[in-house]
Amino acid sequence: MAPRLCSISAAARRLLGGPRPRTGDVAAAVRFYSKDNEGSWFRSLFVHKVDPRKDAHSTLLSKKETSNLYKIQFHNVKPECLDAYNSLTEAVLPKLHLDEDYPCSLVGNWNTWYGEQDQAVHLWRFSGGYPALMDCMNKLKTNKEYLEFRKERSQMLLSRRNQMLLEFSFWNEPQPRAGPNIYELRTYKLKPGTMIEWGNNWARAIKYRQENQEAVGGFFSQIGELYVVHHLWAYKDLQSREETRNAAWRKRGWDENVYYTVPLVRHMESRIMIPLKISPLQ
Repeated sequence: MAPRLCSISAAARRLLGGPRPRTGDVAAAVRFYSKDNEGSWFRSLFVHKVDPRKDAHSTLLSKKETSNLYKIQFHNVKPECLDAYNSLTEAVLPKLHLDEDYPCSLVGNWNTWYGEQDQAVHLWRFSGGYPALMDCMNKLKTNKEYLEFRKERSQMLLSRRNQMLLEFSFWNEPQPRAGPNIYELRTYKLKPGTMIEWGNNWARAIKYRQENQEAVGGFFSQIGELYVVHHLWAYKDLQSREETRNAAWRKRGWDENVYYTVPLVRHMESRIMIPLKISPLQ
């Protein structure tokens, strides 16, 4: 650092120390400061050096012992077509779920009750990660019944979107459960760069939300909109939801976890959902 400071040009010294800089001196100093030199003391004032991570967020946060990949689908249905849409999906999707030739399974299927209306939400699991996903997609391209299903379904939709998800290592894997239940899907859009901090806080916080078996699954996006987290909860009814959430606030430590995670969130939303007949989560 010191030798570089001592090598400043005479023109720059006159500009910095002299009372009346000349035009030629100004030009020389500008050339000095704008020189593209990554090691310059001037640039080092503004560059924040970050220690590189050797692991991706997905590796640090997801389960190591499994290679499950999840897909969540949001279908906004024409209001007059919702019943027909439900009947169509209930007739076709279970066949894929039960067919052992397809490495995919239904985790849950719902209609939104409170939140965005006339919406269907589907959650799929691909056992075997991305190879299983590609295998399934390639087989569906030649499945005439499924292609006809998609064609008929497209006439009922206003819009649709999906995301590929991984599950957090500290959540239980979603398992079929008896009903009747209502489900809450809480979606958090995080500030970029905060996923690790979110995971560290929720790895501690989840213990406060397991006494009533309400924790179903926790996921974070890999493809689609990024830095998105989905938490899925099950309750007997809305009153049970209220009582369970209030009980968490009475536990010492829950408020602290909430305090540290709120600043990480850009936007959040909640859906209360009712299972379809075909949903393994009832």
